[in-house]
Amino acid sequence: MVALDRSLISQLPLFQGTEPQEQSEILKGARSSRYAKDSAIFEQETEAHSFFVLISGHIRVVRATPDGQQVIARYISEGEIFGVAAALGRTTYPASAVAAVDCVVLAWPNALWSELARRFPAFGATTYRTVGNRLQEAQTRVVEMSTEQVEQRVAHALLRLANQTGRKTDNGIEIDFPISRQDIAEMTGTTLHTVSRLLSKWEDDGIIVSGRQKVTVKDAHRLVVLAENRSKA
Repeated sequence: MVALDRSLISQLPLFQGTEPQEQSEILKGARSSRYAKDSAIFEQETEAHSFFVLISGHIRVVRATPDGQQVIARYISEGEIFGVAAALGRTTYPASAVAAVDCVVLAWPNALWSELARRFPAFGATTYRTVGNRLQEAQTRVVEMSTEQVEQRVAHALLRLANQTGRKTDNGIEIDFPISRQDIAEMTGTTLHTVSRLLSKWEDDGIIVSGRQKVTVKDAHRLVVLAENRSKA
């Protein structure tokens, strides 16, 4: 196996706090793989054989409900760790990871997790903090699903994506990967028809600009007002 270049990870927030030699040691157990758009890196409830860091692209994390519906739990952006079932005390993956665009990932055998977390405390601590933040985000979304109107949920979802992956353009903050109206529906527990109606209205109102699998937040303040259900007055 060809040794991987430390420059792949040296600038990633996940590895801040680790020394160059430590980064090289961490990389020794990794392999690099490419995944085409819409291919699965792993599937829900299969054996957790590896954990991963996304080097290039975007990944959607999808959960299947008991009645067979698909729910997009979150998106993974470049530089993030994912599939760390061992950090959750699991032997299987709690959700599927699917390439939203063509992706490059680094993968480590799951058996190495405990050793790496022990030998490199900064790496382990950052990973646990990431996992904790995601659990907190998941709890927030459960509250949104049970207490908020659809309009609020969709507004919150767009704000999260713009904050996570937004790229400034002349039109506003563009969500920097292809996302369909069906994807947004699966993120917010609603229907394609409802999302299409809301996005069309918001586009007419000058709040967003939408195209084929593209959404740009043109007026973030007004979207926040909608998310928080505040009066516009």
